[in-house]
Amino acid sequence: MTLTINKYVPIIATKLAIIASMIVLPLPTKAVTLVTERVTLKANDQLDWLSLGKVLNPLAFNPADFLPNSFSATSEGGLGLRVDIPSVARVTPPFVFKTTLPPNGIPTNFADGDLILLTGLRPGTFPAIGNPGPLSITFKKPVLGAGTQISVDDISKYTLFVSAFDQTNTLLDTFSIQGTSSVELDNSAQFIGVRSNIPNISRLVFSSSEPNRAFGINRVSIVAAVPESFSTLAILAFGVSGIVLKPRQHTGKRLI
Repeated sequence: MTLTINKYVPIIATKLAIIASMIVLPLPTKAVTLVTERVTLKANDQLDWLSLGKVLNPLAFNPADFLPNSFSATSEGGLGLRVDIPSVARVTPPFVFKTTLPPNGIPTNFADGDLILLTGLRPGTFPAIGNPGPLSITFKKPVLGAGTQISVDDISKYTLFVSAFDQTNTLLDTFSIQGTSSVELDNSAQFIGVRSNIPNISRLVFSSSEPNRAFGINRVSIVAAVPESFSTLAILAFGVSGIVLKPRQHTGKRLI
């Protein structure tokens, strides 16, 4: 007499095939892509510069309202990040201002009422000498993507650049797009960002083609990594337990 193990061979084989296919699946690629529309990024988090608690009055520069060239911030979702802007001699430190009509703010081509982080400038001349950056944003935890709108001070047309780096400071890719500036308050400032299919973006570096002009960015949209509720490990555990349990449910049955 023989145990009816043959009856369960198809079940075991099927489960093993599923597990094997999961194990040998190729790892996702690490390519990043350029994103030029905020809605296309599909962000789940953001950083608004209002959270820094300092907004400069453009008609009365208060030294207390300037920011350090390197500072930390926290997104609305609780993600820590650091902003770094190199200092430039005889140029103000970076600061946040409201873009709107005078005397309440400075008109730009961001949306009316946006809060803008500016890299710093030398006031009193036109066009104003400014800090060209670059502006770097380093995330405490790698993200799937991020981006912002950018406008360059006192120049109408230019090229914008964004570079993405991973946790080992390896360059993932660099992208460039054309941008324009105005004082129309029409939300035409160009959005530029990157997106990846895995959370491998640890730092973004923004810059422009203009060597002596300040540039500003509005809120930063972020695609933070969300932990999966049902991991591959759990699937594997379920599959293996199924293989073990199935035959035990039928022990004692015999073929005659």
